[in-house]
Amino acid sequence: MSWKNTTLRYGSLSISIHWLMLILFIAVYASINLRELFPKGSDPREELKTWHFMLGLLTFGFVWLRLAARFSGPTPLIQPALPRSQEISSNLLHLALYVLMIGMPITGWLLLSAAGKPIPFFGLELPALIGKNKDLAGQIKELHEFVGTAGYYLIGLHAVAGVYHHYIKHDNTLTRILPDRG
Repeated sequence: MSWKNTTLRYGSLSISIHWLMLILFIAVYASINLRELFPKGSDPREELKTWHFMLGLLTFGFVWLRLAARFSGPTPLIQPALPRSQEISSNLLHLALYVLMIGMPITGWLLLSAAGKPIPFFGLELPALIGKNKDLAGQIKELHEFVGTAGYYLIGLHAVAGVYHHYIKHDNTLTRILPDRG
C-alpha cells in the first residue's frame, strides 16, 4: 500500500494518522473524565489533568500532519457515489471535526494561559498565549467544556455514519480508511 492517497483509498499515512487521532481522542477524554474519580488537589487527579493538557496539545500537532497527508493526494472516491445532500453533510461533519481538533487544544492553551497556570508538554513548559485574566479564564473554560461535550456527539456521529455506510449502504466509505488487510 502506498503512503499517499489514491482515488481508490487513503494512503497508509492518512490511515495511520486517522486511527492515531482516535486513540488520542479517547486518551484526552478519558484523562479528563477519570480525574473525577480522585479528590480535588490529589496527585492522581493533577496527573490526569496534566495528561489531558499534553495529549490535547499532541492532538493539535498531529492534526497538521493529518491535514498535510489529506491534501497530499486525491480524496478517494466513494463508490457508489453519495447523494449530494449526504456529500454536503459529510463535508460539514469533517469540517466540524477539524475545528474540534484545532480549536479545542487552542482553547485549552488559552484557558491555562488566562488562569496563569503552566502549560506542560512532555517535559517542556510552553509559553502563555495571553496574560492572566481570571474572568476570561472562566469564559474560556465554559466554551472549552461546551465544545468538548459537543465533541462526543461529533465523534459518535462520525463513527455511526461509517458503520451505516458499511453495513446499510454497502459502499466503500469505511473501507477506504481501514488498514489494508492484504
